[in-house]
Amino acid sequence: MTKAPETSSLSRRGHDREIIALAVPAFGALVAEPLFVMVDSAIVGHLGTPQLAGLGVAAALLMTAVSIFVFLAYATTAAVARRVGAGDLPSAIRQGMDGIWLALLLGAAVVAVTLPSAPWLVDVFGASETAAPYATTYLRISSLGIPAMLVVLAATGVLRGLQDTRTPLYVAIGGFAANGALNAVLVYGFGFGIAGSAWGTVMAQAGMAVAYLVVVVRGARRHGASLRPDAAGIRASAQAGVPLLVRTLSLRAVLLIATAVAARLGDTDIAAHQVILSLWSLTAFALDAIAIAGQAIIGRYLGANDAKGAREVCRRMVRWGLMSGVVLGVLIVLARPLFIPLFTSDPSVQDTLLPALLVVAVSQPIAGVVFILDGVLMGAGDGRYLAWAMLLTLAVFTPVALLVPLFGGGLTALWWAMTLMMTVRLVTLWLRARSGRWLVTGSTR
Repeated sequence: MTKAPETSSLSRRGHDREIIALAVPAFGALVAEPLFVMVDSAIVGHLGTPQLAGLGVAAALLMTAVSIFVFLAYATTAAVARRVGAGDLPSAIRQGMDGIWLALLLGAAVVAVTLPSAPWLVDVFGASETAAPYATTYLRISSLGIPAMLVVLAATGVLRGLQDTRTPLYVAIGGFAANGALNAVLVYGFGFGIAGSAWGTVMAQAGMAVAYLVVVVRGARRHGASLRPDAAGIRASAQAGVPLLVRTLSLRAVLLIATAVAARLGDTDIAAHQVILSLWSLTAFALDAIAIAGQAIIGRYLGANDAKGAREVCRRMVRWGLMSGVVLGVLIVLARPLFIPLFTSDPSVQDTLLPALLVVAVSQPIAGVVFILDGVLMGAGDGRYLAWAMLLTLAVFTPVALLVPLFGGGLTALWWAMTLMMTVRLVTLWLRARSGRWLVTGSTR
């Protein structure tokens, strides 16, 4: 009996070390991804305002297309981690290859749709007459990199499932550096303009995909896993991804509705809303890094038939999420005098932004737990429940958000509606976690 507290303490420290080892590199890789767009914007911005405006429209379309297929990473992580926990590395890598083949097929389909429809898509997104040609050029060229980006998503899921988040960090850093260098050379050195920026990004993305494939192929050969496409395996990967796709689309719908409501509130409110969204996204990267660790660790425990260990890790990670949310909330409050002037010097925007920003700060502990439980259930392969829970959240949020302008509410009211959305997610995820129905053990769910 005297050994129990010491054993429990050692167990917590072991979980903490594992969470940190996986989460810190994952955070670096997540932050590196949006830097691609920042580099492109910085370089293209010196070409002129129409070019930068065109890049903005095209980049929004491309980011939307890629984010829809983020399930390639999530579903693959869970499936691979389970097989790792079961001690079946050849099957784990084989499952990962099925995800990569699915990524290639989906990428080819997206390119086939995007190339002919690029002018129409640019027009739908409201590009001006001067910006539209540049947006179309950038979109058409950059769409050729979508298969590579989807392969990167799937291969990242493979490595996360194998409990490796360092390699994705290294590849992301290399891709970021290559993207910057190629863009500078092609845009300014060769005078290719915005097309040079697009080609530079495509080349960097292709290089990242090749780097991932080299790592995965080496692992497959080392463990005797087949590299050939398997129709049944690809179909299983697609079926596992569908619920996560529904979840992602529902979440994207929430963000789009919030932006549309902010736009109806006026220019000042939409400007302040965009600033808050940028900060909200940054805090989401920090919390998502811990959730990614949760996906990998939970999947491994369940694959090893250790439901008790999975529950213990879940409890520990929830504490991590709660503490991280509290820290982020305090940082937002303390850093607001430095943060706000970086984005706007307009007093009216600053006055509108401040109270809404405080709402975001207050809601960070809720967001911390939500992200963690989301990652835990993803790692358990509980995608169907996540899809239904997010649809319910969308159904609750939509009428509340749409009523904000009708009742004369401002941006602060809108962000209280966003906090309600996160609270509904918290309730649905917490109920599922407490029920234990997600604790399905074995190498497959």
